[in-house]
Amino acid sequence: MARRPLPRILSNGSAQIARSRELARTAADSATDVLHPLITLSRGLGRLAAAGRHKWADTPKDKRGPLLFLAASVVLVVALAPYGPLLAAIALMAAAAWHGRDRAPAQPEGPDESQAQRLRSLYESLVPYFSVPEDPAPLFDHGGDWEKAFPQHDFDDTGRVAHLVIRYPAYFPDGEAGARARIEQLLATKAGRGREYHFAWDEEANQLTVGVLAPLPTGIAAQRFVTTPGETVLGFTDASEVHRTLPLGYGGEQRDVPPVVWRTGIRSTEPHLLVMGRPGSGTSTLLRSVALQALQYGDVLIVEGGGTGEYACLTGRDGVLGVECGLTGALASLEWAAHETERRLIAANRARQAGHPPPDDTRRPLWILLDRPGALTHLAAAEGRGDPQSLLQVPLRHGRAAQVTVVVAEGFDNADVLGDAVRQHTRARVVLGPVTPEQSAWVLGVPPHTTAPAQVPPGRGYARLGDGPVHRLQVPATPDPYDDATSEADRQAVLALLPARTTPATAEPTEPVPVEPAPRDTETVPRETAPVEAVPVPARTFAVEVVPVKSFSPEAVPLRTVPVEAASVKRVPTEKVPVDRAEVEKAQTEKAQTEKAQTEKAPAETVPAKTSLAKAVAADAVAAESTT
Repeated sequence: MARRPLPRILSNGSAQIARSRELARTAADSATDVLHPLITLSRGLGRLAAAGRHKWADTPKDKRGPLLFLAASVVLVVALAPYGPLLAAIALMAAAAWHGRDRAPAQPEGPDESQAQRLRSLYESLVPYFSVPEDPAPLFDHGGDWEKAFPQHDFDDTGRVAHLVIRYPAYFPDGEAGARARIEQLLATKAGRGREYHFAWDEEANQLTVGVLAPLPTGIAAQRFVTTPGETVLGFTDASEVHRTLPLGYGGEQRDVPPVVWRTGIRSTEPHLLVMGRPGSGTSTLLRSVALQALQYGDVLIVEGGGTGEYACLTGRDGVLGVECGLTGALASLEWAAHETERRLIAANRARQAGHPPPDDTRRPLWILLDRPGALTHLAAAEGRGDPQSLLQVPLRHGRAAQVTVVVAEGFDNADVLGDAVRQHTRARVVLGPVTPEQSAWVLGVPPHTTAPAQVPPGRGYARLGDGPVHRLQVPATPDPYDDATSEADRQAVLALLPARTTPATAEPTEPVPVEPAPRDTETVPRETAPVEAVPVPARTFAVEVVPVKSFSPEAVPLRTVPVEAASVKRVPTEKVPVDRAEVEKAQTEKAQTEKAQTEKAPAETVPAKTSLAKAVAADAVAAESTT
C-alpha cells in the first residue's frame, strides 16, 4: 500500500512559519515608518497632559479659582477670534510634536580623536607580526588604514578598549602556541594593564576577538552546594564558559554563580585530581573544600606532608578515617588504602560473577587527600624507607572501579619529586597563584586563553578537566577555623560544615591512687584478722536393709534410702586478709584431730562417716551367713 504524502503545511511548515514571521516583521517596520508622526504627536500630547496635571496639583487651592477663570477666558477669546480654533489646534500640534520627539542623544558614528589614536597605536604595534615583505597587498602596513584591520571595536567609560575584533592575514601561524602568546602579550600591554583579557582565535575566519573579563568574586565562603553524589565544586568561573549556575549566598543575598564542577565515580573520565601552586596560593584551602564536600557521601583519609596542622579541624570527625602528619602513620595509611582498593576490586568482581550487585561497603566513596607528598618523600629517603607515592599506584590505576578518588596537592618547588603514577593518572588539573605561562602549560597541557591579573588573590587560578577547555577558577574561601588570622564569619561558615565528632575529647588526667602491696608477715598486718573456728561436723547415718543371699554380690543389694542430715556450717568472713602459712597449717591439724575424736565417740551401730558404703554392706552380709 503506497504511503500518502504529508500535507504541504506539515512538510515545509518551518519554512512557511519563517516566511510569515519575516512578512510580519516587514509590515510592522513599514507601519512604524508610516505612523511615526502620529506616534510622535500622541507621545507629545501625553507629555503635555502630564505637565498640566502636575501644574494643577502644584497650584495652591486658594489660587485654583483665578487660574481656572483665566483659562476659561483664554478659551473664550480664542473661540471668538477669527481663525482662532484653527490657530490654536496648529499651535497645540506643534507643541505636541516638539515634546514628543526622541530626546536620546545621537551616538557618534565613529570613535573620537583619542579612541582613534589608541586604535592606530594598536595597529602600528601589530605590523611587525602580521606582515611580511613578500605580501603585495599587506593588511598591516606602516601608515596603513586601521579600519580594515579592526572591523569592530568598543570602549569603556574610561576610554580604554573593551571589545576588539582583529583581522589578520592567512599566512600568520595561528596554530603555534608561541606565536599566539606573543600577540596576546602585546595586546594586553597596549590595550591597558591591570585587566584580564580573553582571546578567542577563529582560525577559519582569520579573526581574533579580544574581550575584557570582569574580576571573579572572591568573597564566596564555604557552604553547601546544590550538587548530586559524585559532583564536587572546585570553584567558580565566567558565565560564558559554562552552561550551569548554582544558587549561593554571596554578599548578603542569593546569587546564581557559574561553577566548575568535577565529576568522579565509575563513569568519570577524570577520576583523580592534581593541584599545583606556590606557598600561600590556596592549595590547602581547595583540599579542605573538597574534603567537606566529600564527607557528605563518603569517607576521607588525609595525609599531610607539610606538618603545619592545616587539617586539625577534621580530626575525630564522622567519616574521617585519619589525619596523618608523620612518616610512619602516612606509610601505614597509604598501605591500608592500597589493600582496601584491592579488597574492593575482589569483592566487586566476585559479586558480579555470582550475578549479585556489589556490596555496600565497596560502593561508598573513599577519598585519599595527600598534601605535600614531596616532604614525605625526602623523609623516607633520609630514613632509608620506600617512597610513599609508590603506594598510590593501586588507588590511582584502579581507583575508579573501586570508588576510590585520589587528590594530590604539591608546590612547584617539589614538582620534580612527583611520581610517574601521579602525573599519568591525574587528568583533572588545577593551578593556583601567580604562575608563568610555561608553568600553566606544563600543568594544564595547554596555555590558558586569558591573561593573569596584576594582583592574584588566594585561591585564584585555572582549571582543566581532562581534554576540556581551560577555565578561570576562584576557590571558595575555606580557611582553617583554628587559625587566628581567620575572620569570624569564615570560621563559623567552616565549623557549620564539619561533621559531628565520633571520638570524644580527652578528659583531664587524674593523679593515680597509690596501692600498697600486701604484707607477707602477720606482724605487719595493720588490722586484726578474723580467727578461724573449728566447726564440728556430725556423723552421717545410713539406713541399710539386710537381704540374705547365698553369695556376696554388691549389685544384688538394693539401696532403699540414704538420708543425709544437713550440717549447719558457720560462715567465715570472705574478706581476703594476709595470714601466716604456719598458722594455717596448725589450724588444719587441729581440725583433723577434732574430727577423729568425734568419730571414735560415735555409737557402735552407727557407721562412721569416713567408712565407705561398700564396706558396710559387705560386713552385714558376712554376719547374716554366719547366723544361718
